[in-house]
Amino acid sequence: MTPAQELEQLRIENAQLREQLTSRDALVTQLIERIQTLEARLSQDSHNSSKPPSSDGFKRSPKKRSLRKSTGKKPGGQPGHEGQALKQSENPDAVIAHLPTTCEKCQTDLTKEAALPHFEPRQVFELPTQLKLHVTEHRTYSKKCPTCQTVTKAKFPQSVKNWVQYGPGFRALAVYLITYQLLPYARVCELLNEIYSESLSPGSLVNMIAECYEQLAEPEKTIKTALTQAKVLHCDETGLYVEGKRHWLHVASTLYLTHYAHHLRRGSKATDEIGILPTFQGVAIHDGWSNYLRYACTHGLCNAHHLRELAFVHEQLKQAWAAEFTTLLVDLKEEVEVAKARSETSLSSARLAHFEERYQQLITQGLAANPPPEGGWPCGKRGKPRQSKPKNLLDRLDKQRHQVLLFAYRFDVPFDNNLAERDIRMVKVQQKVSGCFRSQEGASFFCRIRGYLSTMKKQGENLLVALLDTFCGHPPLPKLLV
Repeated sequence: MTPAQELEQLRIENAQLREQLTSRDALVTQLIERIQTLEARLSQDSHNSSKPPSSDGFKRSPKKRSLRKSTGKKPGGQPGHEGQALKQSENPDAVIAHLPTTCEKCQTDLTKEAALPHFEPRQVFELPTQLKLHVTEHRTYSKKCPTCQTVTKAKFPQSVKNWVQYGPGFRALAVYLITYQLLPYARVCELLNEIYSESLSPGSLVNMIAECYEQLAEPEKTIKTALTQAKVLHCDETGLYVEGKRHWLHVASTLYLTHYAHHLRRGSKATDEIGILPTFQGVAIHDGWSNYLRYACTHGLCNAHHLRELAFVHEQLKQAWAAEFTTLLVDLKEEVEVAKARSETSLSSARLAHFEERYQQLITQGLAANPPPEGGWPCGKRGKPRQSKPKNLLDRLDKQRHQVLLFAYRFDVPFDNNLAERDIRMVKVQQKVSGCFRSQEGASFFCRIRGYLSTMKKQGENLLVALLDTFCGHPPLPKLLV
């Protein structure tokens, strides 16, 4: 081989080696990104992401730093708190008199002596000694007309439809235990059998739930109408399993109203069919998901989500701007609360300008620390390269700053969307207790009844009384509080 041929061979080998190095560098970059993604996923829990506390498991984690500032007060009831201690009844159901029989000093017999008028009472609150169902038999008789000799038979009350049936109070209790206390059907049957010695089948419970669902059709319409007219509406959604398939539970709520609906879809098809957001004109508080932003109402973002995301950026990625941004949001929240306590309706323009300036400075710092990705994907992957979590968070805080800070400009707008998250939480508990709903009907039954009970609870109503009236054919309509 001539020197020229050897040189050409070396050039070819060199080019091949360079190509291999480039390919390996791209692979290393891709693997590093993958490792960072997996490490970030493992480090996420309920305090620095949207994962629920139930997903934290039993792993030992560092002590979580609370965002609340100490008030200096001791735990428990504060001075002036009324308390909820058991109080004596003015009209006891039974009175047992305890009389002395002998003098405690000289042992004289006192059995024939009259008791003095003063006494010391102590009361014991106890269940009845025998718990059993009260059975009422309805009998219809016939009468013969003396004029035309026609025999006329009396009619049963409209509520008495079967030869044997449970009364409205018993049905109300059963539905309450299932849909509000979230007991499984089998355990409700066991509980009622233990208390009342009455054997009950799960099928009977299903019939009670279905009857309650039908009776609550009109109250649900009232709730939906009131929600569309609310000034501030909290929205959220979460996964729900029906017939073994993933569905979505959608909640729309205020301080006094709650509506649940399940749907196979998560997005606009579901919210359009539910029918609350399409006509809503107030302020919708949510987590910033794009589906909500398509509706023509005013939007406010949940800052509890932002605080969790900022905690992740600060603790896991060690970016100082995130901690300062957290302090900014918490300081602004506290200043708004102090202004509300003073019956003010807004912050001064000077204070708002001060916070806006700090806001912009931190956005600038964050963007400098998280520049947009350069070039394309490694290994020839198409499309724009994926941005980092901090960059996505900064883009949202920057482009939607008015929605982030809306609570500071309008005191009727809350800082977070915790109300909707609380309303959803108990439905997640139901899923953990009973698993998935076995039918579409069962999920619909639960959503309507639970939404009604949540509404009545928020409005201070007794739920068992409301269900009793429901089974009597006249369910109480919710007050139009928004």
